[in-house]
Amino acid sequence: MGISNAPRIRVLVAEDETLAAMALEDALLRAGFGVVLANDGEQAALSFAESATDALVTDLRMPRLDGMGLIRRLRAARPDLPVVVMTGYPPEGGIDAFGDGTGGATRLLLKPINPNDVIAALRTILADGCGAGEAVPR
Repeated sequence: MGISNAPRIRVLVAEDETLAAMALEDALLRAGFGVVLANDGEQAALSFAESATDALVTDLRMPRLDGMGLIRRLRAARPDLPVVVMTGYPPEGGIDAFGDGTGGATRLLLKPINPNDVIAALRTILADGCGAGEAVPR
């Protein structure tokens, strides 16, 4: 079996619950994604500025900068950024609350989260948007 030369899809995970973040990181790595962890929205925004990121997985309720603010900030820089939102407290209007007109795909998952659901959501929103040379992990 050969080793793929395709670049790994890099996912920025913003989650303030340490154990949940570590479990999600482990599952994403096993599924073939590259992962950058951030424990709040501000740290995620800094990490986004410092590293190439293909998608965002974020909680909504976090200290310093919440998930909605993070999504707005990152999509101001990259309007087509795919986002998976994980929350125990969905916004009024559900998925429609994220209709910011930027064109970025968004999926909303309710906590408690099964990492396989996050992986499936990422695969779905990334499959159509991959550029040449990028491969969505299967």
